[in-house]
Formats: sequence, structure tokens, C-alpha cells
Amino acid sequence: MFNFFVEVSNKNCDGYIIDGKDYNHIKNVLRMKEGEKLLVSCDGKSDLCEIVSFENESVNLRIVTEDYNNTELPVEIVLFQGLPKSDKFELIIQKTVELGVSEIYPVEMKNCVVKLDDKKKDSKVSRWQSISEAAAKQSKRNLIPDIKNVIKLKSITEVSKGIDLLLVPYENEEGMKATVQVLNQIKSGMKIGIVIGPEGGFDKGEIDFLKSNGAVIISLGKRILRTETAAITAVGMIMMKAEMDSEVS
Repeated sequence: MFNFFVEVSNKNCDGYIIDGKDYNHIKNVLRMKEGEKLLVSCDGKSDLCEIVSFENESVNLRIVTEDYNNTELPVEIVLFQGLPKSDKFELIIQKTVELGVSEIYPVEMKNCVVKLDDKKKDSKVSRWQSISEAAAKQSKRNLIPDIKNVIKLKSITEVSKGIDLLLVPYENEEGMKATVQVLNQIKSGMKIGIVIGPEGGFDKGEIDFLKSNGAVIISLGKRILRTETAAITAVGMIMMKAEMDSEVS
């Protein structure tokens, strides 16, 4: 079933009105007809809707079932990703959005291979947000995760004040046993931050800074992972832990 995201202004008393590029996609690309059903996500919720009519370059929809499909995690995951090469970051956005991440901050770190100049940052963020939207539609998310503007590593302490647990996958002599102990601290409703190093890895001073600001160092196993693999693995671990706990309870 196809999924579309709309603003609150597109909602009326018993349904939605979709226009613009999504109208063209529904009518001319998907060639959907009156009576067909689709999902509409608005303000963090998804409703099952039926197409009533096509009028004045807009699609009129009637809500069939409210809150039809809640796909969001019982925790919020904020990813702080050391800025990698463009193709790798696009992959990270796509896959971590599918896994349930809430926000992604690109972070400039000492060993980043990529250095973005100020002129390119706005256009990059716009493209990254489009990738997030596409991934959210594909995975039937109830919301589109925000891709934030590029920040410096030390700014993590400023934007993570509401985060309950800040995790940093890094070399950890205590191994996976310690990681499991940390994951067992995660409870429904928590906001979890994950900091991933870039292709060049973390600088020792960056790890010391994060630890001094309350970050918890964890391990992702004995193998050395690429930055994109580490991001996907870490988010996947939190996703699995949170969803398994919510289903058991």
C-alpha cells in the first residue's frame, strides 16, 4: 500500500486533500482510481484512506480507519554521524530511517575525509531530507525523520541535552557483555543518542570529550566495521531491543 505524507493544513473534518507533486504521482504515475486505498501520514500518525474524487488538480480522500498503522519505535533514536563520503551518507540515511531513527545530525570530526564548504551545506541537507522522505514512505513510517544541519563534534553536548542515553560504538575492552548491560538500561519512552565516527575513525581526544560529557562507550563486536556498517548495526541493535521489549510487555 502506498504511503503519502501531508501537512496538517491538508486535513479536513473527514479526510484529506492532496495536491502538488503527490497529486500528479497518484493520478498520473500510479494511475490510482476512485475507491482505491492508501495511507496518509500526518503529524506523526497514519490513517487508512479511500480516494473519493479527483478535482481541480487535487485528490479528495476519506478516512476509513484512523491510526491505522503505528510503525514508530517506543524510543526515539538520534544519530550523530561523522560526516562520510556522500554516497555512504545517503546509504546511512536510507537504512537508518527504515530502521526507525528519529533525527540525524551530520557531524564534522577531526578525521572526516569529506569537508563541506558553507555553500554546499544547504543543498546537501535538502537532498538528504529528500532521501529521508523517500525511505520513510517506503518503510511506512508515521513521520519523516529530520536531517539536521551539519554541526561540530562539540555541539553534540548542546543538542543532546534531552537525550537519556548517549552511546558511542568504539573499541571497548569489556566487549559485548558490557554492551548488553547498557542495552538493558533502555526503556520505552527514552531518547537514545548514537555517535558514529567517520571513515577515518574517532580521534582519541574526541572520545575523551564525549566520555567527559556522559557518553557511554559500547562495542559492536570484535570486527572493525566501516562507518556505514557501524551506523546501521547500532541503530538496528536499539531497534531490536526496544521492539522486543515492547512486544513482550
